[in-house]
Amino acid sequence: MKRTKYLFVIFIGTLVYVILSINFGQNSIRCYKYMENQRKLLSIRTNDISNINNELSLELTALKNDKAVIAAYARKLDYLQDNEKLVKINGLKLSTNIVYDTGTVLKHTEITFMPEKVCKIISMIISLIMLIVFIMYDITVGNITFHESKKTSIVKGIPVYDIPQIL
Repeated sequence: MKRTKYLFVIFIGTLVYVILSINFGQNSIRCYKYMENQRKLLSIRTNDISNINNELSLELTALKNDKAVIAAYARKLDYLQDNEKLVKINGLKLSTNIVYDTGTVLKHTEITFMPEKVCKIISMIISLIMLIVFIMYDITVGNITFHESKKTSIVKGIPVYDIPQIL
């Protein structure tokens, strides 16, 4: 078997391993795209939570410093100042529960990928199959034989003998 066949088998095995690792491995393109989408989603969620935080900070500042805002919240809770009167209408309910939007929960999902060991095993199996195919081809062609054949060499042409010349 020629050396190029061995090199070709090694090349094919390495090529299969590289292709599997790039497409399905732990650091593959597919995992990179998934993580990029996760990063975009996290940045959107982070911006949303930052906006909610800014709104709540403004509301807290208003509650600490602005008496009109404090009075409005106190009226919602049925508190009155000394000079105010309260009129209640039966059948109407005031909603005193204020629900603050805190964002949505983002759960972590595991990325599925093919382990490196599996990539290596698959490439080794394909390399062995290629090697077996090349060996079987060489056996059928006759480049590899398992028994010694006694071939006699046939000399063609005129035999030349080493005979001393007479002068």
